[in-house]
Amino acid sequence: MAGSLDLAGFAAAVLLIELTPGPNMAWLAGLSATEGRRSGLAAVAGVALGLLANGVLAALGLATLLTAMPALLHGLRIAGAAMMVWLAIEAWRGADHKTPQTAPGKSFATGALLNLLNPKAYLFFVVVAPEFLNGRALGLTEALTLALISTVIATLIHLAIVLAGSHAQAWLADPQRTKWVRRGFAVVMLGVAASFLAIKAG
Repeated sequence: MAGSLDLAGFAAAVLLIELTPGPNMAWLAGLSATEGRRSGLAAVAGVALGLLANGVLAALGLATLLTAMPALLHGLRIAGAAMMVWLAIEAWRGADHKTPQTAPGKSFATGALLNLLNPKAYLFFVVVAPEFLNGRALGLTEALTLALISTVIATLIHLAIVLAGSHAQAWLADPQRTKWVRRGFAVVMLGVAASFLAIKAG
């Protein structure tokens, strides 16, 4: 008989993973620092929705399908990397002039899409999650439970990043500082795009 889920162990693993710099951390920090708390909070909500969707899609078999079909994983990697490059280009172009604040709706949609196109999020359910299932199959209930735990932990960390980043707005009142911060985050996001392309199913 399958054992109970190791929820405490899973939560600890998620915490360690979420504290590691990644696409969400880089994007949220840059967005909140340059455009403020309102855009940042909307983005956090979008990211949370995307993370929950990852769990549902993984339970429906997408995570396993990605490992069985390299071409599908490659397509997702390309799409995720392309989105990060687009965000990097937007940040770089916005460095040379004052851009209007991103609408909260756009920040929300970008956050959700960024996670839906993140191949690491799906492979997480193939590589990491099984270690904490104690013999259970990854069904809808198990996937939703793990996705909910992951989303709550990630959201708390993301909120801290947004709140910290929004405090940098006063310092970024100097257009020259804003210019170099935006360009710095553009370079970071290009690095994240490269990491997406390097992902393999195992």
